[in-house]
Amino acid sequence: MMHNAVGWHVEMEFQEDEQHTRAAALVRLPDGTEVRAHGQASRHRTDTNQPRVGEEIAGARALNELAMQLLTKAHNEIDTASGHTSHPINV
Repeated sequence: MMHNAVGWHVEMEFQEDEQHTRAAALVRLPDGTEVRAHGQASRHRTDTNQPRVGEEIAGARALNELAMQLLTKAHNEIDTASGHTSHPINV
């Protein structure tokens, strides 16, 4: 059986200052839905300034939030289609 390939594009943007990094994540789904999430990281004043590390932490937190929103969306769609409450979707 052949399945159609589906692609998702995730966009990440970062805002940084000397001690904070903020990440914004956006995924556009094939049905036109856009899901957005945010994450942040803070550098302790005694840590060396490593912007890439702040981006990785803030980005990971944004992507984690995005994943949780997608799981919730899928769970709600299952419930709507079935007409009853389904079992929780575990990560």
